Amino acid sequence: MNNSTIKTKILVWDAPVRVFHWLLVLSFFGAYLTAESERWRLVHVSLGYTMGGLMAFRILWGLMGTRYARFGSFVRGPSAVMRYLRGLVAGRPEHHVGHNPAGAVAIVLLILFSIAVVATGWALYNDVGGKLVEELHEGAANFMLAIVGVHVAGVAVASWLHRENLVRSMVTGKKDGAPEEGIRRPWRPMAVVILLAVLGFWWLQWQSAPAPVTSADGISLQSKKSASHARDDD
Repeated sequence: MNNSTIKTKILVWDAPVRVFHWLLVLSFFGAYLTAESERWRLVHVSLGYTMGGLMAFRILWGLMGTRYARFGSFVRGPSAVMRYLRGLVAGRPEHHVGHNPAGAVAIVLLILFSIAVVATGWALYNDVGGKLVEELHEGAANFMLAIVGVHVAGVAVASWLHRENLVRSMVTGKKDGAPEEGIRRPWRPMAVVILLAVLGFWWLQWQSAPAPVTSADGISLQSKKSASHARDDD
């Protein structure tokens, strides 16, 4: 057997890509779950800004990062996407060491809609655009949630057909492949910098959080304000 055909565990996803992925998961779902709560508004806004920072990093890393992190390694045209989907339906999908063409479409859409969510969220937080921006913000977030659902389903199907755990590979960074196909460095120091930057930002946001103001009866004025708004909406 030719050595180039021997499959083994190789490093595909560098540490910055993996840290970015799981921080984005945490930030998006955290922001989505706190969207309707006035009490958790600072958390919602902080997680939204975190998404913006993560997207800025991912775009830069997609241009100058490691082999499989670069957009040029996985973004393909419509014909490649259709060919992969036909193979998926037939139960014989093409195997790709990095992102497959269908997964690449989901990733590009997630990046674009993340930017839309962050931009409209910033405008809304700064009272720019009014009701239209609010509807665009909610629509972009809901569409992004739908893309995430399709992406997760695709990962599950591809994991089953390829007999490899793609979720675990985004934790360990390793997948099946020929030895020469792996990347050389995991770039762990950069991943640590990203994690510390996000945690530092969250800490600063927490420190700047206004203390709750209470009335003479000991009830939070913010709680009264929220209750008043609820009655107005009835």
